[in-house]
Amino acid sequence: MQLATRKGAWAAVASLAVVAAACGNSGLNKPGSSYSSVTVPQISASAFNSSFSAMGQLQPLAGIGRGNVAVILPEAGPPARYSDLEARYLTKALMKAGLSKSQFTVQNAQGQDSTELNDAQIAIGKGASVLVVDPLSSVVGASIEKYAAAHAVPVIDYNRLTLGGSRRFYVGFNSVKVGTTLGKGLVSCIKAWKVKNPNVFIMYGNPADNNATLIGQGYNAVLSPLFKNGTFTQVGKATGTWNPPTALSEFQQQFTAHPSMNALLSPQDESASPIITYLQHAGAQPRTFPVTGQDATLRGLQDILAGYQCGTVYKPAYLEAQAAVALAMYLRAGIAVPNSLTDGATTMDTSQHAAVASVLLTPIWVTTSNMNATVIADKFVSPSSLCTARYKAACTAAGISG
Repeated sequence: MQLATRKGAWAAVASLAVVAAACGNSGLNKPGSSYSSVTVPQISASAFNSSFSAMGQLQPLAGIGRGNVAVILPEAGPPARYSDLEARYLTKALMKAGLSKSQFTVQNAQGQDSTELNDAQIAIGKGASVLVVDPLSSVVGASIEKYAAAHAVPVIDYNRLTLGGSRRFYVGFNSVKVGTTLGKGLVSCIKAWKVKNPNVFIMYGNPADNNATLIGQGYNAVLSPLFKNGTFTQVGKATGTWNPPTALSEFQQQFTAHPSMNALLSPQDESASPIITYLQHAGAQPRTFPVTGQDATLRGLQDILAGYQCGTVYKPAYLEAQAAVALAMYLRAGIAVPNSLTDGATTMDTSQHAAVASVLLTPIWVTTSNMNATVIADKFVSPSSLCTARYKAACTAAGISG
């Protein structure tokens, strides 16, 4: 379970000398440093935005830190998050925070556990003093964190929590809120599209992924009461996968077995897209069979414009990148992370029954009503790629000029 409690923000700045005394940070006493005239930034997650302006506040930490920051991403492939966009955001945040290109690395394990572990080991051997790791699985994540701990290198879990790990912090979007957003989005869509006698099929992500478990908790909390009181009927049974072909096959089997099915909770755009194509070939008309999704993929957004997908959970990656870099800068400098950054939030490592200090970010439900103000304004997708001929009229109606 993810928990977050609101605490009062610290003062805008605090004396570095005070924090140094509190933390016993020998790194602040290196020759030539004069921390008495430097202030520790008291940054909060609410300060992060698409301009990366908050990163400049962290520059005082760059000069007093030691070693390199190594970011290790898990895989390329759809959505094109790790291969390009995520790496660019992380690189931008690190440089805005005052690090030179020689003081950090951003690598991609290309979907291989052995590569991800090897990348971490090599980075530590080359002087990394902080690791930011998005683990392919908790198994490889725990191996990385065990190795890092043996070399006194703190780890930040990024986007996925390593169950049974030893990281210092976790950064990610609040997965339970992702789930509740999906559930509420489906409920709203069923009402708006006037679906009679909703027979809902619920799909899940890979059960080995802790995020999938938390997301499921979120939408089950929204939908279970509606099943209990008879407002909705749950049909079919799903196992769980992030693989689109597997999701399509599972859906086809359940749809054949339960022809009354007329609504789908899908936790991912990539899995929803082939299912929507299948429904179209089966004769489904726009705004008749609600389907949800996550990740704001190009195809998912176009399915929303076309009236086949209710909405998508958008998680602005630039917020996550800035949060991870902020944590890394404090850890690299050997300075206590201010309460204003985590805001008292924790994420539960269920395998250890341990609460992990976290920066939890809030996802956004994107529909035609706010698409222009969110994914378009953030340049997450371009109007020209979204508003092809088939979707031109729908873009115009949504206030998007391609």
